[in-house]
Amino acid sequence: MAICDWPAAERPREKLLEAGPASLSDAELLAIFLRTGVKGKSAVDLSRELLSDFGGLRQLLTASQQDFCRPMGLGTAKFALLQAVLEMARRHLAQELRKGDALASPTQTQQYLQAQLRDRDHEVFACLFLDNQNRVIRYEELFRGTIDAAAVYPREVVKQALSAGAAAVIFAHNHPSGIAEPSQADRAITERLQKALSLMDIRVLDHLVVGDGHCVSFAARGWL
Repeated sequence: MAICDWPAAERPREKLLEAGPASLSDAELLAIFLRTGVKGKSAVDLSRELLSDFGGLRQLLTASQQDFCRPMGLGTAKFALLQAVLEMARRHLAQELRKGDALASPTQTQQYLQAQLRDRDHEVFACLFLDNQNRVIRYEELFRGTIDAAAVYPREVVKQALSAGAAAVIFAHNHPSGIAEPSQADRAITERLQKALSLMDIRVLDHLVVGDGHCVSFAARGWL
């Protein structure tokens, strides 16, 4: 049966408008995005099949173009649309973060940095540059690859902080393994950077290690 023939209360779009997006299942949300199904399958049926094949919504949203476009019913146009939606979500988080004090909304800061870093298949070391009222000036990814003491250059970090006119910074990097527990190398890097930046009166407010759905804060552990 086509979705248009379903009772109005069960149609994903009508259900969203009536009860809000949180009331929808992952398959129903994906069905609204897909808009149409394929021969013999409604958009909801197709969505359930896709979620099963990919292993969940997050895996589908972070799939490569090749993997995303392989299943029946998906193509480059939908992949491009999905990437635009994801980027709008990231920019929305960034805009919300810039409204006020980054320290006053630690959850929002963590959500933004997780959205930026958690699905990377390689390590990325990034920085939020903040002004003297802890407002975000800009976000920048500074180093990529295996993040260790030899790969992160304090001189470059200081240079970028001065260029941004930053009074404080928040560091973040991801662990592609999904385990957010900081290593001894992570602590050593942070100590080196803190010492280098202190010479320029630039404060290190936090260093967040991003894992799979979890984030560890150096500041919360009393390491800064």
